[in-house]
Amino acid sequence: MIGAMKKFFLAMAAVVALAAPPAYKVINKIKVGGATRWDYAYLDSANHRLYVSHATQTEVIDTATDKLVGTIPDTKGVHGIAVANDLGKGYTSDGTDNDVTVFDLKTLKVLSKIKTGQNPDAIIYEPVTHRVFTFNGKSNDSTAIDAKSGNVITASIPVGGKPEFAQVDGKGHIYVNIEDKNEIIEIDAKDALVSKRYSIAPCDEPSGLAIDPKKLLLYSVCNNKMMIVSNPATGKVVGTAAIGAGVDGVAFDDGYAFSANGNDSNITMVGETSPGKFEPVATIPTQRGARTIAADQKGHKLYLPAAEFGPAPADKDGKKGRPQAIPDSFQIVVVGR
Repeated sequence: MIGAMKKFFLAMAAVVALAAPPAYKVINKIKVGGATRWDYAYLDSANHRLYVSHATQTEVIDTATDKLVGTIPDTKGVHGIAVANDLGKGYTSDGTDNDVTVFDLKTLKVLSKIKTGQNPDAIIYEPVTHRVFTFNGKSNDSTAIDAKSGNVITASIPVGGKPEFAQVDGKGHIYVNIEDKNEIIEIDAKDALVSKRYSIAPCDEPSGLAIDPKKLLLYSVCNNKMMIVSNPATGKVVGTAAIGAGVDGVAFDDGYAFSANGNDSNITMVGETSPGKFEPVATIPTQRGARTIAADQKGHKLYLPAAEFGPAPADKDGKKGRPQAIPDSFQIVVVGR
């Protein structure tokens, strides 16, 4: 009997050990330099390439070596990057020029420019329809593009508010946070229209959006230091978790969601600690301003664009102002196990 009980407790201990979240820390910083302005990062795990928006250009990093291997020029006000590996093409949303830059994945050569709505922000490739969708922050709409030909299919799909990050489910649906409405919309890629919308209250100003491709759950990060987990099939919020301040991006990898808290200089790692219960399981130090994030789902590494910041200046009343980025300090913070 004692032997059987010992085996039981050993088995239970093994289960607990397996359930423990992996430990992450900063393992590298990739020096890029140049302007200290950035937005999205996109990870193409299949080709171990990281694409990073960087003011007027887009940087390309080989994640096998963590080295800068190329730059896509003339992507003014670039926000997001989308990749169509089946077509050998990539796409950037250029907010300043109200267009998309199309480039060759192998050579990084610019192939064409495609006009969109005003200030295209998020951009995503939908693989079922072979279409690229931009989500235009100033015109509150989406532009649908045939990824093969580069022709605009629908110039303006009204989305009912200011769109932010987007995700696809691989089944012809696109999900987008609507920042000023605290909603998520679903777009039917084939029909190029909004097919559903639902509230993600108590979220306030959702920005980053990640998807669990197995469970088909969406993770939205919000300005009120909250992560919302929702089920797009039912249009219901299924969980919430506290996160840090200054968040813009969120990534999902290996069963966990990671919010990039730029003001708090850290990442909140959120897991499903029991069925239907989502909680922070770790806080991972990064650095100030690291507010967007991309996950390498093969190497289980996280990449966060950032810069070095000087001390906060004092104003005439003696109060501290906002710290300023140090010129030429743009870099990518690499977080791994």
